[in-house]
Amino acid sequence: MNANNHRLGTVDAIRTIVGEPHPALALKVLDSLDEMSIAYIQSSPFLVLATADKDGFPDVSPKGDEPGFVAVENPGTLLIPDRKGNRLVYSLQNILANPRIAVIFMVPGTEETLRIQGQAVLTCDPDVLQRLSARGQPALLAIRLTVEKCFFHCARAFRRANLWRPESWPPRRRISFGKQIAPRLGGGDELVKQIDEFAAAENTDL
Repeated sequence: MNANNHRLGTVDAIRTIVGEPHPALALKVLDSLDEMSIAYIQSSPFLVLATADKDGFPDVSPKGDEPGFVAVENPGTLLIPDRKGNRLVYSLQNILANPRIAVIFMVPGTEETLRIQGQAVLTCDPDVLQRLSARGQPALLAIRLTVEKCFFHCARAFRRANLWRPESWPPRRRISFGKQIAPRLGGGDELVKQIDEFAAAENTDL
């Protein structure tokens, strides 16, 4: 069977299957942050950042810290800190090439999420970095996001996944960076152990 026979190529084709949204849903989409959105961001310890390069190839990156680690500069602007990490800077490079980004904020135990889209610039303003300090250290740099679209997403996906229900969670899976990287370096079990110990250390750059 040719897969192209079932390929969907138009919005009308999608709507035939999915249907039309309820007219009232459009009212939840805002062009700036309201009080409920701001309160959610101030309670959120985690977000996922979506960027794309100049050719439109996408990337997503998790960011997390203490609740409220993202600062609300005003109802139209967010400041997202960038801290010490693996130094791959995929997201930061993408923002330089294509400033359109999206983020989705999460609060543990709350099944609704907050989605925001807008334009981003990078800043190393010392006052901003100091404002975004954590554990006695300023942010390395910051993403200033100008909000263009903001809305809460319903809880269905989280309910279906049972994401916040510990009784449904599988056994914790341990990811071994050593087993992935050591063979590429020509190393054996000892190098696997060294890499995994390094990855497990606090403030690692792996």
